[in-house]
Amino acid sequence: MKVFIIAGEPSGDRLGGALMAGLKSLRPDVTFQGIGGSEMAAQGLQSQFDMSELSVMGIAEVLPKYRALMARINETAEAVIAARPDVMITIDSPDFSLRVAKRVKARSDIRTVHYVAPTVWAWRPGRAKKMARFIDHVLALFPFEPPLMQAHGMDCDFVGHPVVAEPVATADDAAAFRAAHDIGDAPLLVVLPGSRRSEVAKLSGVFGEAVGLFAKGRPALRVVIPAAGAVADAVVEATRDWPVSPTILDPRGMTGEEAQARKRAAFRAADLALAASGTVSLELAAAQTPMVIAYRMHWLSFRLIKAMALIDTVTLVNLVSDTRVVPEFLGPDCLPDKIAAGLAQVLGAPDAQKTAMEVTMDRLGQGGESPGLRAARAVLDRI
Repeated sequence: MKVFIIAGEPSGDRLGGALMAGLKSLRPDVTFQGIGGSEMAAQGLQSQFDMSELSVMGIAEVLPKYRALMARINETAEAVIAARPDVMITIDSPDFSLRVAKRVKARSDIRTVHYVAPTVWAWRPGRAKKMARFIDHVLALFPFEPPLMQAHGMDCDFVGHPVVAEPVATADDAAAFRAAHDIGDAPLLVVLPGSRRSEVAKLSGVFGEAVGLFAKGRPALRVVIPAAGAVADAVVEATRDWPVSPTILDPRGMTGEEAQARKRAAFRAADLALAASGTVSLELAAAQTPMVIAYRMHWLSFRLIKAMALIDTVTLVNLVSDTRVVPEFLGPDCLPDKIAAGLAQVLGAPDAQKTAMEVTMDRLGQGGESPGLRAARAVLDRI
């Protein structure tokens, strides 16, 4: 069995590696061609070119590389057509992946699978109809996505979210973390101002003020920031004048697994989290850490997004659990006093969130087959 598989960024590489492992366990005769990173290489893929060429975000970043990216799109489509695989699997990175799929489908009958459904439930629902012209099968991370894809004629299987396959810190891990950082029994707040420099720049000021307000009346409060490696220096600089001096977990100089294990321990040790909007809410849910979500953006961007949005919450825990128990402070509501009040409210009554987090993890597939194996089975079942 021949599989051509494409990932364009680290998160897709992790999904691809797990899917490839699942396919190998079910079909030992499988062979792979394609594009990927270290996780996929560990499963036997020799990448056609360095995946990092595709990890480009934003118009200003894309424009200078547009011609090179289009050349890679055409090169990849030609490679797929020449290989004649039993199936081509593209993973996320829709600007690259779907352009390749469109070219492949226009010139062949190769079966096309796309892993990670577009967020048509949040905005731009027309994307599903466009995809259906050249995608045969979608592998979805969320249980409410299949009907939205199937309505446009695509096969779609919910295969589980990768967060359910990640290790979870234990109570002993949390206790060891508190001991290592001399926290003892003090209340602990984890703050997550984002993994991009633009997010750190926009959020660190308002987050710092909110932490200062929240700390009034809580003199023992400790604050920990698990910084992403790419922004660790920016976090150090941006938090230098915070009212409560944070402990910054800098992952530079550590292996990826060591850094992740320490972050998971911090989540489990924390009484509460303040986080930028994003998939980190699911990591916090896995650790059963109550949270407040906040995000600041340009007022015009916020108004445009709000006008196009099909949902009334951006927090995945709220969406998957079908509740609204995680407070959000977005756009013009991303203000220190409102965030501090939200933190106090959640700290005083965390149980409602904990129930919603349990529901979320259950609905995302915790306790079942690993998402990689489920995805592999879904691919094979429909060929």
